[in-house]
Amino acid sequence: MSGTQILDTLLALSGVLGADQERELDRRGLTPARTHVLWLVFHEGPRTQAELAAALSVTPRNVTTLVDGLEATGFARREPHPHDRRAVLVTLTPRGEEAMRAMDAEHTELGAQLIDGLDEATTQATLRGLAHVLDRLNRLIDEHEARTAEDRRS
Repeated sequence: MSGTQILDTLLALSGVLGADQERELDRRGLTPARTHVLWLVFHEGPRTQAELAAALSVTPRNVTTLVDGLEATGFARREPHPHDRRAVLVTLTPRGEEAMRAMDAEHTELGAQLIDGLDEATTQATLRGLAHVLDRLNRLIDEHEARTAEDRRS
């Protein structure tokens, strides 16, 4: 299999996964960005907006807008920080907790379904191959960005 075939397959996978995610999130009344906030809080516990901004690599103002939307739709709430009077923690509401538990279970189920029929050796080889491709892609992007920044300075 050539690199072009692998890239084409990855692009097709990305398109299918993206479209499926968009449908599922829309059905729940969520956006990818809001879901990312919920996912972080679900898996890591309550976070300040500054911590969320850092984890998402966005501005604090962007997180404020996301949390405003999550509060308005009943998925999250702001609570006083127990040790810092200036900070608030973003926590899940029962609705947010229920949505994240469902998504987590669906995530696990889909992962299992995707490898159904593959033996353990093939599954591990696939994982190693995908990890290599992801690592390589990140390095190539970093190198390209560094060259682009250098060209702009020149």
